[in-house]
Amino acid sequence: MWRDPGAPVDSYYEVRPECTDVPKTKFRIKAGKTLSARKWQAALSPEGQLDIGKTLGRIQRGGIHPSIRGEVWEFLLGCYDPKSTFDEREQIRKQRRVQYAVLKDECRIMFPLIGSGKFITAPVITEDGEPIHDPLVLQEANLGKEPTSSAVGNDPSTHCTPSKKEIQWKLTLHQIGLDVVRTDRTLVFYEKQENLSKLWDILSVYAWFDKDVGYCQGMSDLCSPMIILLEDEADAFWCFERLMRRLRGNFRCTERSVGVETQLSNLASITQVIDPKLHQHLETLGGGDYLFAFRMLMVLFRREFSFGDSLYLWEMMWALEYDPDLFIMYEDPESAYEKSEGSKGKAKSIRQCGKFERENMKSGSKSAEAPLPISIFLVASVLKDKSSKLLTEARGLDDVVKILNDITGDLDAKKACTGAMKLHKKYLKKAKNV
Repeated sequence: MWRDPGAPVDSYYEVRPECTDVPKTKFRIKAGKTLSARKWQAALSPEGQLDIGKTLGRIQRGGIHPSIRGEVWEFLLGCYDPKSTFDEREQIRKQRRVQYAVLKDECRIMFPLIGSGKFITAPVITEDGEPIHDPLVLQEANLGKEPTSSAVGNDPSTHCTPSKKEIQWKLTLHQIGLDVVRTDRTLVFYEKQENLSKLWDILSVYAWFDKDVGYCQGMSDLCSPMIILLEDEADAFWCFERLMRRLRGNFRCTERSVGVETQLSNLASITQVIDPKLHQHLETLGGGDYLFAFRMLMVLFRREFSFGDSLYLWEMMWALEYDPDLFIMYEDPESAYEKSEGSKGKAKSIRQCGKFERENMKSGSKSAEAPLPISIFLVASVLKDKSSKLLTEARGLDDVVKILNDITGDLDAKKACTGAMKLHKKYLKKAKNV
């Protein structure tokens, strides 16, 4: 029987011609499988309410067409309630754009380069709050004009001691700039200075907005797709903010630990249940803390897949994990809690949930502590797949890292998600019997 090989997506995420060692994108647009613009429109009522159940099934089967990806992601990440109308969403969008403009203005007052179309890669302030008059910073700020300290908020005539929070924020700005120039540098999109500065602006504003976490390395990899998919900067910011609601725990640091260590510990527990022999071997090699999987969890496999395939992986993960109460959980947590308490015994429509979420509901893990995210099972699935190679060839942690690095470009996003779902089911069953 003839099978549709699908259309490539390279034209949507063009790679610079000199970058020849970039992994090839396996994702293909397939008629009848990929969520197309026509099917997306058909899932919306005349007023704009979305039949999310129908949409999730198609995303799980074949991903989303690049032309509508940004719009669909806003639903998957909980920016909008699927039951909302076109008018209600437009109202929310306008409010959020105003809110972002206010946040950006706050940042611009402290550091005038925000929103200027430029960015910095050298420090502008000492830990004591004293401005650094670095020629490189002044050059980046003025780009050929007469260098002035006021361009970077270092004008001595207006200098007053900044707050601790402001110092902390300004200390991260050059690090954001350094990360921005390294992010997705193989894409033609980032040949334009305006796109680099837009990424810097969003991450700088987010660092000010999120008082607990601020900015950490890895966030630029998570934010980059948002500005490529969503033209409006404010819309891209709020989509990134919603993604960070899921992942910010990974970036939260204390003097004693990094947030992602909890997920690495969960990964160890899962591997111990589903592949005890491999877990024992990793422990013997000194890898029982599973730090070799740190990057996969922090940036959601961005380095293991091509750009196009990582987007495909993300949307399948979010569709599998989808909870129809996501929007209300983010917008009004108290109301969401009351709703969940009042609906015990009267379950939400299973059809509106992703497959992974359904399994959690069936097992009752939703009513206990927060369920483990699918990303942990994806990493466990990769380890399981490489189990025999790790057992026979890994004689030290360097070998483990090398074997896992060698998977770059070879993984199949759909197979990885299928493998994660199987392991999740197996884990729930075994954990129940323990």
